[in-house]
Amino acid sequence: MVDVNLSEEEQVEALKKWWKENGRSVVGGVVLGLGAVFGWQAWQQHQQSIADQASVQFEQLNQSLIAGVQEPAVKQAEQLIGEYGDTPYALFAALDLARVRLGQGKRDAALAQLQWVVDTADEPSFRQIARLRMARIQLDAGNLDAAGALIDQAGNDAYRGEFAELKGDLALARGDRKAAGAAYREALAGGVGSASLVQMKLDDLAVGPEG
Repeated sequence: MVDVNLSEEEQVEALKKWWKENGRSVVGGVVLGLGAVFGWQAWQQHQQSIADQASVQFEQLNQSLIAGVQEPAVKQAEQLIGEYGDTPYALFAALDLARVRLGQGKRDAALAQLQWVVDTADEPSFRQIARLRMARIQLDAGNLDAAGALIDQAGNDAYRGEFAELKGDLALARGDRKAAGAAYREALAGGVGSASLVQMKLDDLAVGPEG
């Protein structure tokens, strides 16, 4: 920069020289700074536009699901996942698509959609919901080891009650009534959403053989 000990004329000359050597980078820095500001605003507007478009498509998907028209719903869900995969709407669409595929008897396709949610979602709640549904599907199909592996992935979070219930169902399917009872009690203590149903399962164990 300018030497503060120089005379006024020398300062002017030094400033001219410094500007000649550095002015371009200064202007470039200002331009880059302004570009970053306007670029950030443009990026935010672009992201909002994407979110708005995804929202519209997701609403159309919901309407198709309510109307019970599966094939349009499948196409809408697949389009939403393909075009707006970085938005939460794609995750919701994948969960809906998995439910439709399961209703069509396409278990592997449903599991694939749920696995995509597990692999893609940044929000832990999405991953937990997908794991829960995958575990239920595997349990219903009699794939007990696969269901158990998914249950073992559960953490100690807001879904611990739901996973504990599944652990009880798994233990019961394996014939371990004692472990099932302990898991159901754990589910109730963990604030499972279907508390009345879990209590019924626990009561059934109490009145059943070996209860």
